Amino acid sequence: MALRPDLDVVAAMVARGSRVLDLGCGDGALLAHLIRDKGCDGTGVEISDDGFHACVARGVPVMVADIDHGLSGVDDGAFDVVILSQTLQATHRPALVLHEMMRVGRVGIVSFPNFGYWRLRWSLAARGRMPTSRSLPYQWYDTPNIHLCTIRDFETLLAREELMTQQRVLLDERGGPAQGIVRYRPNLLGAGAVYLVGR
Repeated sequence: MALRPDLDVVAAMVARGSRVLDLGCGDGALLAHLIRDKGCDGTGVEISDDGFHACVARGVPVMVADIDHGLSGVDDGAFDVVILSQTLQATHRPALVLHEMMRVGRVGIVSFPNFGYWRLRWSLAARGRMPTSRSLPYQWYDTPNIHLCTIRDFETLLAREELMTQQRVLLDERGGPAQGIVRYRPNLLGAGAVYLVGR
């Protein structure tokens, strides 16, 4: 089964055979791919019952935890890679989650929708309503996203946490790598982004 395009970008950043922790792993599709096709030793963390049961059905190791409360049961440096894919914006304490992922992992991979994307700006300015898109499909009253940010906002948080960007891939509206002039105005033209970060 094919991965979503943005998960393909994340998977490409993970070295074969890595020890991987996927925070907010959802149905476990990414971890299943990394375990099966890249020989990774993977563990997921998921808070929803549906996600937990989907992981179990796939045979993906998963534990139930609320990442907003930290990762107290995980030792420092226990993983090579910690993934936070399309999850940061749904956390109550993004800075704490970012700090914890870098405590338990050598590098982190973070992906998120860019709320500074021009279509979202235009929709809010022209319609006066909270925008929706392929990567932000929810209405304001039922969205799990509580801390939406722009690419510029995220990079400010990285600087505050003294983290370095090792690689950045800008995403188009379908979640695949964006091409062309996007790289000149990422905050305006990128629909989302995937970052590989380290200290």
